Amino acid sequence: MSDLRMTKEEREAFLAGPHVGVLSVTNEDRRPPLTVPVWYSYEPGGNLTFFTGTQGRIAQKTALIERAGTISFTVQYPQFPYRYVTIEGSVVGIDRPPSAQQVLAIVRRYLPEAQAQGFTEAELGLKSPSFTLFSIRPDRWLTTDFGKLEGQSQ
Repeated sequence: MSDLRMTKEEREAFLAGPHVGVLSVTNEDRRPPLTVPVWYSYEPGGNLTFFTGTQGRIAQKTALIERAGTISFTVQYPQFPYRYVTIEGSVVGIDRPPSAQQVLAIVRRYLPEAQAQGFTEAELGLKSPSFTLFSIRPDRWLTTDFGKLEGQSQ
């Protein structure tokens, strides 16, 4: 069987794509990890960023991430040829609240410009103490690209 791992360039380009990420963080009291979908931003060679505590709500994951200091994060392409990237990463930054530029860097990946601007203004307008942006340094990568199967075109 072929080596299905992505190269450094392939994995970073894939993670930089506009996927919805799945975040996992250690939970408390021997419960399974908390796992939730999130919008995020990533530039090759940089840190992964995402925010929590939108709409003024207190997010359970915020305290868990701060306590653990590490997360696992996965993005995937769910049709054949299947691809996924998982990182295990360390928290290297916490901004509470995030700046408009930090929020827009994420939201623009998922919403048209007018909606991205509106979302950002609304969130920052709430002046919520729970609106938090995390920066994560990828420490370990796990990848698979089924497009690398012999005879499979990419």
